[in-house]
Amino acid sequence: MMQPAEPAVRVEGLGRDFGSLSAVHNIAFDVRPGELFGLVGPDGAGKTTILRMLAGVLRPTRGDAWLGGTSVARDPEGVKHRLAYMSQRFGLYSDLTVRENLNFYADLYEVPRQERAARLERLFAFSNLGPFQDRLAGKLSGGMKQKLGLSCALIHQPEILLLDEPTFGVDPISRRDLWLIVHEMVAQGVTVIASTAYLDEAERFDRVALLHAGRIVALDEPGALELAAGTLLSVETDHPREARVVLERLSEVTSATRFGTRLHVRTAADPAGAEPVVRSALESAGVSVKSVALVTASLEDVFIARLQAEPAA
Repeated sequence: MMQPAEPAVRVEGLGRDFGSLSAVHNIAFDVRPGELFGLVGPDGAGKTTILRMLAGVLRPTRGDAWLGGTSVARDPEGVKHRLAYMSQRFGLYSDLTVRENLNFYADLYEVPRQERAARLERLFAFSNLGPFQDRLAGKLSGGMKQKLGLSCALIHQPEILLLDEPTFGVDPISRRDLWLIVHEMVAQGVTVIASTAYLDEAERFDRVALLHAGRIVALDEPGALELAAGTLLSVETDHPREARVVLERLSEVTSATRFGTRLHVRTAADPAGAEPVVRSALESAGVSVKSVALVTASLEDVFIARLQAEPAA
């Protein structure tokens, strides 16, 4: 029987304090070789701090992580040879052209001269930056700058790629193009850990860690997290505030979250029995109901449910 591959990234009890503020609390997870792993959460959840520790640019206060077997706590410089880290403010040079930026990073990463032409051709091909290789980086659109930053990070063919919110502030078409590039790298065996605040992007990951206030509140495949959310009803009413108050009093209801004129209602009742219980409760309280429908939980629903289950700090 084949032995399971060693994790490409192993994180154990990783934490970071800034003075009296504990930004990351005892984070633990493994990332398999060739996996696309997501750190998902709002601003301030600890995503950037985790990635900076994994990249060896921020020393952990406690715990450790190993990238390809190299410890970030004991040998942060050794870690850097295995990876590429694309921060939110990746260091492009606006007065250099696209090609000159790529050549600069090739020099920085000591890419052999005889290999550069083939690597540049390949990067131009999947980033669609070839026609713009002589344009100054400062004259590129936001999406094209992100694609150039990603290409610069990939010029030395890293084993592990760390991406800090690579699609932040990028238009929808460029967001799609960036993820296509990332998925191509994963298909070629690169291990990717990417952070995002966009819950809809979490569907793209093989596994996700949902983060809140420096803690992991859920970790699994996106589909498994959605299934674990239980029965979810979408309730449409002209009086969502009053409906929420009524439903939160029901013993069968775990949570009721407002989405415009709709409520997403999580209930412990089975799907067949949940709809009449909810409808009856609202009508008995004098709240008119337009519709009650069974829906599939999104990761946003999962995230809200996990936060509501978290003990008060």
